[in-house]
Amino acid sequence: MSKKLPALVLLSLLGAAEAGAQSYLLFLEVQGVAGYSTARKRTIFYSLSREDVMQKPGLGFDYILRLSGRSRDIGTFAVQARLAYDPEGGGKVQFQLYNASFRYKAGFADIWAGHSRPALGLSSTLDSHALLLPTLAMAGYGFDRDWGAGLSRDFAWGNAAASLTSGSGMPLRLKGNYLAAARVSKGVLGRDNYSVGLSMAGGKILDIMGYQLMSDDPIDFRCVSADLTYLWNNLEGRAEVLAGKKDGKNVLALFGRLGANILEEGRLKIEAQPVVMKTGADWSALLSGGVAFQATADLAFRAMVQRESAGKDTRIVFQVYYYKGI
Repeated sequence: MSKKLPALVLLSLLGAAEAGAQSYLLFLEVQGVAGYSTARKRTIFYSLSREDVMQKPGLGFDYILRLSGRSRDIGTFAVQARLAYDPEGGGKVQFQLYNASFRYKAGFADIWAGHSRPALGLSSTLDSHALLLPTLAMAGYGFDRDWGAGLSRDFAWGNAAASLTSGSGMPLRLKGNYLAAARVSKGVLGRDNYSVGLSMAGGKILDIMGYQLMSDDPIDFRCVSADLTYLWNNLEGRAEVLAGKKDGKNVLALFGRLGANILEEGRLKIEAQPVVMKTGADWSALLSGGVAFQATADLAFRAMVQRESAGKDTRIVFQVYYYKGI
Protein backbone atom coordinates (compact mmCIF):
# COMPACT_ATOMS: atom_id res chain seq x y z
CA MET A 1 0.00 0.00 0.00
CA SER A 2 2.70 2.48 0.95
CA LYS A 3 4.48 2.01 -2.38
CA LYS A 4 1.30 2.91 -4.27
CA LEU A 5 0.38 6.01 -2.29
CA PRO A 6 2.95 8.40 -3.85
CA ALA A 7 1.72 7.44 -7.32
CA LEU A 8 -1.92 7.96 -6.27
CA VAL A 9 -1.08 11.35 -4.77
CA LEU A 10 0.76 12.32 -7.97
CA LEU A 11 -2.17 11.27 -10.17
CA SER A 12 -4.65 13.24 -8.05
CA LEU A 13 -2.43 16.33 -8.23
CA LEU A 14 -2.16 15.96 -11.99
CA GLY A 15 -5.94 15.75 -12.19
CA ALA A 16 -6.31 18.95 -10.17
CA ALA A 17 -3.75 20.67 -12.35
CA GLU A 18 -5.63 19.87 -15.56
CA ALA A 19 -8.72 21.69 -14.23
CA GLY A 20 -7.38 25.22 -14.57
CA ALA A 21 -4.02 25.21 -16.30
CA GLN A 22 -2.91 28.64 -17.52
CA SER A 23 0.85 28.59 -17.93
CA TYR A 24 3.70 26.22 -17.26
CA LEU A 25 7.47 25.84 -17.23
CA LEU A 26 9.27 22.63 -18.17
CA PHE A 27 12.98 22.09 -17.63
CA LEU A 28 15.32 19.28 -18.62
CA GLU A 29 17.87 18.28 -15.95
CA VAL A 30 21.04 16.33 -16.77
CA GLN A 31 23.91 15.80 -14.37
CA GLY A 32 27.13 13.86 -14.32
CA VAL A 33 28.81 13.13 -10.98
CA ALA A 34 32.13 11.37 -10.35
CA GLY A 35 34.90 11.56 -7.79
CA TYR A 36 37.37 9.69 -5.63
CA SER A 37 37.19 8.34 -2.07
CA THR A 38 40.39 7.84 -0.06
CA ALA A 39 38.67 5.40 2.32
CA ARG A 40 37.38 3.21 -0.51
CA LYS A 41 40.44 3.87 -2.69
CA ARG A 42 38.35 3.95 -5.81
CA THR A 43 36.25 6.11 -8.11
CA ILE A 44 32.81 7.00 -6.75
CA PHE A 45 29.67 8.20 -8.51
CA TYR A 46 27.92 10.11 -5.73
CA SER A 47 28.55 13.18 -3.60
CA LEU A 48 27.60 12.08 -0.06
CA SER A 49 26.88 8.33 -0.05
CA ARG A 50 25.53 5.63 -2.34
CA GLU A 51 22.34 5.38 -0.26
CA ASP A 52 21.54 9.10 -0.48
CA VAL A 53 19.63 10.43 -3.48
CA MET A 54 21.87 13.47 -4.03
CA GLN A 55 24.01 13.79 -6.06
CA LYS A 56 24.34 11.01 -8.67
CA PRO A 57 24.50 10.78 -12.46
CA GLY A 58 20.97 11.28 -13.67
CA LEU A 59 18.43 12.51 -16.18
CA GLY A 60 15.22 14.22 -15.14
CA PHE A 61 12.69 17.00 -15.55
CA ASP A 62 11.22 19.85 -13.53
CA TYR A 63 7.61 20.82 -14.30
CA ILE A 64 5.88 23.86 -12.78
CA LEU A 65 2.24 24.65 -13.60
CA ARG A 66 0.55 27.86 -12.55
CA LEU A 67 -3.23 27.78 -12.07
CA SER A 68 -5.27 30.97 -12.32
CA GLY A 69 -8.92 31.89 -12.01
CA ARG A 70 -10.74 34.85 -13.47
CA SER A 71 -9.72 37.22 -10.71
CA ARG A 72 -6.71 35.69 -8.91
CA ASP A 73 -3.99 33.07 -8.85
CA ILE A 74 -5.21 29.73 -7.54
CA GLY A 75 -1.93 28.00 -6.92
CA THR A 76 1.05 26.13 -8.31
CA PHE A 77 1.57 22.49 -9.12
CA ALA A 78 5.16 21.22 -9.25
CA VAL A 79 6.73 17.88 -10.13
CA GLN A 80 10.45 17.20 -10.24
CA ALA A 81 11.71 13.70 -10.90
CA ARG A 82 14.82 12.01 -12.21
CA LEU A 83 16.32 8.67 -13.13
CA ALA A 84 19.56 8.22 -11.18
CA TYR A 85 22.25 5.85 -12.45
CA ASP A 86 24.41 3.80 -10.09
CA PRO A 87 27.43 2.32 -11.91
CA GLU A 88 28.67 0.71 -8.66
CA GLY A 89 25.37 -1.10 -8.11
CA GLY A 90 25.51 -3.13 -11.29
CA GLY A 91 24.31 -0.27 -13.45
CA LYS A 92 20.94 0.02 -11.69
CA VAL A 93 18.64 2.94 -12.48
CA GLN A 94 16.53 4.37 -9.66
CA PHE A 95 13.43 6.53 -10.11
CA GLN A 96 13.52 9.50 -7.72
CA LEU A 97 10.43 11.61 -7.17
CA TYR A 98 11.82 14.79 -5.63
CA ASN A 99 9.01 17.36 -5.73
CA ALA A 100 5.34 16.47 -6.16
CA SER A 101 3.12 19.06 -4.54
CA PHE A 102 0.23 21.42 -5.06
CA ARG A 103 0.45 24.85 -3.39
CA TYR A 104 -2.92 26.58 -2.98
CA LYS A 105 -3.14 30.34 -2.42
CA ALA A 106 -5.86 30.52 0.21
CA GLY A 107 -5.49 34.23 0.92
CA PHE A 108 -4.68 33.91 4.60
CA ALA A 109 -1.78 31.56 3.76
CA ASP A 110 -0.25 29.33 1.09
CA ILE A 111 -1.25 25.70 1.72
CA TRP A 112 0.66 22.79 0.20
CA ALA A 113 0.08 19.05 0.01
CA GLY A 114 2.29 16.33 -1.42
CA HIS A 115 6.07 15.96 -1.32
CA SER A 116 7.74 19.18 -0.25
CA ARG A 117 9.83 20.85 2.46
CA PRO A 118 9.02 20.48 6.17
CA ALA A 119 9.10 23.73 8.15
CA LEU A 120 12.42 23.04 9.86
CA GLY A 121 15.64 25.05 9.65
CA LEU A 122 17.56 26.31 6.65
CA SER A 123 16.48 23.38 4.50
CA SER A 124 12.92 24.74 4.50
CA THR A 125 14.01 27.80 2.48
CA LEU A 126 17.32 26.84 0.81
CA ASP A 127 16.90 24.96 -2.48
CA SER A 128 19.91 22.63 -2.64
CA HIS A 129 18.59 19.92 -4.97
CA ALA A 130 21.42 20.51 -7.47
CA LEU A 131 24.22 21.50 -5.09
CA LEU A 132 27.08 19.35 -3.82
CA LEU A 133 27.42 20.83 -0.31
CA PRO A 134 24.98 19.11 2.09
CA THR A 135 22.63 20.77 4.59
CA LEU A 136 21.82 19.46 8.09
CA ALA A 137 18.78 17.68 6.67
CA MET A 138 21.07 15.69 4.39
CA ALA A 139 23.24 14.85 7.41
CA GLY A 140 20.33 13.15 9.17
CA TYR A 141 18.68 16.03 11.04
CA GLY A 142 15.24 16.33 9.49
CA PHE A 143 14.30 15.84 5.84
CA ASP A 144 15.03 17.84 2.71
CA ARG A 145 11.65 16.69 1.33
CA ASP A 146 8.85 14.76 3.05
CA TRP A 147 5.29 13.61 2.30
CA GLY A 148 2.49 15.52 3.99
CA ALA A 149 0.99 18.99 4.13
CA GLY A 150 1.86 22.42 5.41
CA LEU A 151 1.15 26.12 5.24
CA SER A 152 3.15 29.33 5.20
CA ARG A 153 2.41 33.04 5.25
CA ASP A 154 4.58 36.01 4.38
CA PHE A 155 4.42 39.10 6.53
CA ALA A 156 6.09 42.51 6.22
CA TRP A 157 8.49 41.42 8.97
CA GLY A 158 9.17 37.86 7.75
CA ASN A 159 7.42 34.50 7.48
CA ALA A 160 5.64 31.85 9.54
CA ALA A 161 5.24 28.22 8.47
CA ALA A 162 4.07 24.87 9.85
CA SER A 163 3.92 21.34 8.48
CA LEU A 164 2.75 17.84 9.36
CA THR A 165 4.57 15.19 7.36
CA SER A 166 5.19 11.46 7.36
CA GLY A 167 8.74 11.57 8.73
CA SER A 168 9.88 9.15 6.02
CA GLY A 169 11.68 11.47 3.61
CA MET A 170 11.83 10.42 -0.04
CA PRO A 171 9.49 7.39 0.02
CA LEU A 172 6.05 7.44 1.64
CA ARG A 173 6.03 4.77 4.33
CA LEU A 174 3.45 4.56 7.08
CA LYS A 175 4.42 2.71 10.25
CA GLY A 176 2.99 5.09 12.84
CA ASN A 177 5.62 7.67 11.89
CA TYR A 178 5.07 11.43 11.63
CA LEU A 179 6.88 14.75 11.98
CA ALA A 180 5.28 18.01 13.13
CA ALA A 181 7.34 21.15 12.56
CA ALA A 182 6.99 24.93 12.72
CA ARG A 183 9.27 27.83 11.84
CA VAL A 184 9.05 31.60 12.22
CA SER A 185 11.56 33.97 10.61
CA LYS A 186 12.32 37.68 10.73
CA GLY A 187 13.71 39.53 7.75
CA VAL A 188 12.98 39.30 4.02
CA LEU A 189 16.18 38.15 2.33
CA GLY A 190 15.53 39.87 -1.01
CA ARG A 191 14.80 43.18 0.73
CA ASP A 192 16.70 43.18 4.02
CA ASN A 193 19.68 40.98 3.03
CA TYR A 194 19.16 38.86 6.15
CA SER A 195 16.79 36.31 7.63
CA VAL A 196 16.77 34.86 11.15
CA GLY A 197 14.67 31.76 11.82
CA LEU A 198 13.58 29.74 14.84
CA SER A 199 12.18 26.23 14.38
CA MET A 200 10.89 23.38 16.48
CA ALA A 201 9.93 19.86 15.47
CA GLY A 202 8.88 16.60 17.05
CA GLY A 203 7.49 13.18 16.24
CA LYS A 204 8.34 9.59 15.45
CA ILE A 205 10.40 9.36 12.28
CA LEU A 206 11.90 6.56 10.23
CA ASP A 207 15.67 6.13 10.22
CA ILE A 208 16.05 6.26 6.47
CA MET A 209 18.74 7.27 3.99
CA GLY A 210 17.42 8.05 0.55
CA TYR A 211 15.05 5.18 -0.20
CA GLN A 212 16.82 2.69 2.09
CA LEU A 213 15.21 1.98 5.45
CA MET A 214 17.89 1.62 8.13
CA SER A 215 15.55 0.43 10.92
CA ASP A 216 12.09 -1.14 10.84
CA ASP A 217 10.57 0.80 13.74
CA PRO A 218 10.05 4.58 14.03
CA ILE A 219 12.36 6.45 16.39
CA ASP A 220 11.67 9.46 18.58
CA PHE A 221 12.91 12.79 17.28
CA ARG A 222 12.45 16.27 18.69
CA CYS A 223 14.56 19.39 18.30
CA VAL A 224 14.78 23.15 18.30
CA SER A 225 16.77 25.00 15.66
CA ALA A 226 17.99 28.54 15.05
CA ASP A 227 19.24 29.64 11.64
CA LEU A 228 20.70 32.76 10.07
CA THR A 229 21.25 33.88 6.48
CA TYR A 230 23.14 37.11 5.83
CA LEU A 231 24.16 38.71 2.54
CA TRP A 232 26.80 41.43 2.34
CA ASN A 233 28.13 42.72 -0.98
CA ASN A 234 29.42 39.58 -2.73
CA LEU A 235 29.50 37.45 0.44
CA GLU A 236 26.88 34.94 1.62
CA GLY A 237 26.83 33.60 5.17
CA ARG A 238 24.58 30.86 6.54
CA ALA A 239 24.53 29.22 9.95
CA GLU A 240 22.31 26.85 11.89
CA VAL A 241 22.33 25.38 15.40
CA LEU A 242 20.13 22.37 16.15
CA ALA A 243 19.71 20.67 19.53
CA GLY A 244 17.38 17.93 20.70
CA LYS A 245 16.96 14.16 21.03
CA LYS A 246 17.03 11.43 18.42
CA ASP A 247 16.36 7.78 19.25
CA GLY A 248 16.82 8.49 22.97
CA LYS A 249 20.18 10.23 22.55
CA ASN A 250 20.98 13.90 22.94
CA VAL A 251 22.00 15.45 19.62
CA LEU A 252 23.70 18.71 18.74
CA ALA A 253 24.56 19.96 15.25
CA LEU A 254 26.43 23.11 14.26
CA PHE A 255 26.35 24.19 10.63
CA GLY A 256 28.11 27.06 8.86
CA ARG A 257 28.57 28.07 5.24
CA LEU A 258 30.49 31.06 3.90
CA GLY A 259 30.53 31.82 0.21
CA ALA A 260 32.00 34.50 -2.04
CA ASN A 261 30.52 35.36 -5.43
CA ILE A 262 33.18 36.35 -7.96
CA LEU A 263 33.03 37.55 -11.57
CA GLU A 264 30.08 39.34 -13.11
CA GLU A 265 26.63 38.21 -11.92
CA GLY A 266 28.32 35.93 -9.38
CA ARG A 267 29.14 33.30 -12.01
CA LEU A 268 32.00 31.94 -9.90
CA LYS A 269 31.30 30.95 -6.29
CA ILE A 270 33.76 29.67 -3.68
CA GLU A 271 32.38 28.18 -0.44
CA ALA A 272 33.62 26.69 2.82
CA GLN A 273 31.36 24.68 5.09
CA PRO A 274 32.04 23.08 8.49
CA VAL A 275 29.44 20.81 10.12
CA VAL A 276 30.07 19.56 13.66
CA MET A 277 27.75 16.95 15.18
CA LYS A 278 27.37 15.27 18.56
CA THR A 279 25.26 12.17 19.22
CA GLY A 280 25.32 11.11 22.84
CA ALA A 281 28.98 11.42 23.82
CA ASP A 282 30.32 10.96 20.27
CA TRP A 283 31.54 13.90 18.20
CA SER A 284 31.99 13.94 14.42
CA ALA A 285 32.72 16.54 11.77
CA LEU A 286 32.07 16.99 8.08
CA LEU A 287 34.29 19.65 6.53
CA SER A 288 33.58 20.74 2.97
CA GLY A 289 34.89 23.21 0.45
CA GLY A 290 33.43 23.87 -2.95
CA VAL A 291 33.71 25.89 -6.12
CA ALA A 292 30.96 26.44 -8.71
CA PHE A 293 31.20 28.05 -12.12
CA GLN A 294 28.10 29.03 -14.10
CA ALA A 295 29.45 28.71 -17.64
CA THR A 296 26.15 29.65 -19.30
CA ALA A 297 22.59 30.21 -18.15
CA ASP A 298 22.00 26.46 -18.53
CA LEU A 299 25.36 24.83 -17.76
CA ALA A 300 27.24 24.72 -14.44
CA PHE A 301 30.44 23.02 -13.29
CA ARG A 302 30.94 22.25 -9.59
CA ALA A 303 33.63 20.61 -7.49
CA MET A 304 33.81 19.69 -3.80
CA VAL A 305 36.43 18.44 -1.38
CA GLN A 306 34.94 16.86 1.74
CA ARG A 307 36.58 15.39 4.83
CA GLU A 308 34.53 13.03 7.00
CA SER A 309 36.17 12.61 10.39
CA ALA A 310 34.11 9.62 11.55
CA GLY A 311 34.95 7.48 8.53
CA LYS A 312 38.46 8.85 8.03
CA ASP A 313 37.45 9.57 4.47
CA THR A 314 38.25 12.40 2.06
CA ARG A 315 36.11 12.72 -1.05
CA ILE A 316 36.84 14.77 -4.14
CA VAL A 317 33.72 15.13 -6.30
CA PHE A 318 33.09 16.79 -9.66
CA GLN A 319 29.70 17.63 -11.15
CA VAL A 320 28.48 18.79 -14.55
CA TYR A 321 24.94 20.12 -14.28
CA TYR A 322 22.67 21.06 -17.21
CA TYR A 323 19.26 22.64 -16.53
CA LYS A 324 17.40 24.08 -19.53
CA GLY A 325 13.88 25.16 -20.29
CA ILE A 326 12.21 23.24 -23.08
